[in-house]
Amino acid sequence: MPKTKILNNKSMSFLKEYLNNAAPTGHEWEGQKLWMNYLRPYVDEFITDSYGSAVGVLNPNSKYKVVIEGHADEISWYVNYISENGLVYVVRNGGSDHQIAPSKIVNIHTKTGFVKGVFGWPAIHTRDRSREQTPKPDNIFIDCGCQTKEQVEKLGVHVGCVITYPDEFHVLNKTNFVCRALDNRMGGFMIAEVARLLHENKKTLPFGLYITNSVQEEVGLRGAEMITQTIKPDMAIITDVTHDTTTPMVNQKKQGAVKNGDGPVIAFAPAVQQKLRDLIIETADTNNIPFQRSALSRATGTDTDAFAYSNGGVPSALISLPLRYMHTTVEMVHKDDVENVIKLIYETLLNVKGGETFSYFD
Repeated sequence: MPKTKILNNKSMSFLKEYLNNAAPTGHEWEGQKLWMNYLRPYVDEFITDSYGSAVGVLNPNSKYKVVIEGHADEISWYVNYISENGLVYVVRNGGSDHQIAPSKIVNIHTKTGFVKGVFGWPAIHTRDRSREQTPKPDNIFIDCGCQTKEQVEKLGVHVGCVITYPDEFHVLNKTNFVCRALDNRMGGFMIAEVARLLHENKKTLPFGLYITNSVQEEVGLRGAEMITQTIKPDMAIITDVTHDTTTPMVNQKKQGAVKNGDGPVIAFAPAVQQKLRDLIIETADTNNIPFQRSALSRATGTDTDAFAYSNGGVPSALISLPLRYMHTTVEMVHKDDVENVIKLIYETLLNVKGGETFSYFD
């Protein structure tokens, strides 16, 4: 196990700053700068690409390349239409949930800074309860406190401006981290902590380690598709979030049984290379790291798919962090799970021998 503390004051300070910064899909660069600045003492060099993916590299001259990866972007909205009476209508940027929008405060990103607004909704007194409407993408709207389209535009708001929620990080009952965008800036945080622990424990790896924070996962794994072609890795361990299925209105027969606090979730799926997954499970068992299993039909829906099916096939595995209330502003993870994902990736890397093919035919 790592000799140094998994989460310390410095890492928690970084986590808070990293989460509180907005990094919507297609606009991730400020968050990436924060992430790179934190990672800088623990890596030898950085790789970046023109869309904003960032990679911290250890042992860049090694021929055998191992990736540990999370994604940097968060869901958001775009301004799609401004009405003559000054109301702003939106379209999704990623899988934004229209049902949580009414009564939420928003930041509209403009060239000169944030413009505040609110997702308005008719008061309960004025609605026809016999024909109650639910929030839908075509009936939710943002009110910036303006009376005309011209007033909105004078604020710097135009079609194409990205919109995020300002909800910030806090800790619930001492052990639960709550914030928007834990999906998946927790992934970027956890892989950065792996790099820190390797550095502080003076571990030398027999391969090049590519600590990868990809962009644009929320719109189809696009950042991972690009950066894997740049790195050309020999294996990849991906971390993302997955659903805690113990809350109301979740069908465990369909979604599987996963619980916050019970450990990382190791995926079984066609894209997950079985020998690599077996190594991860053996590592968990040897180091007494609790874990859960999940079965994913066809695709994982994560950057695992992008890495696995690139470059003629890259042995890839997925270690997920259980999370409640995905794609809301109150996403919740358990501190113990965060620490155990970090431990599991760290210990697995120490078990990887440079040059392994994970072939079934060796």
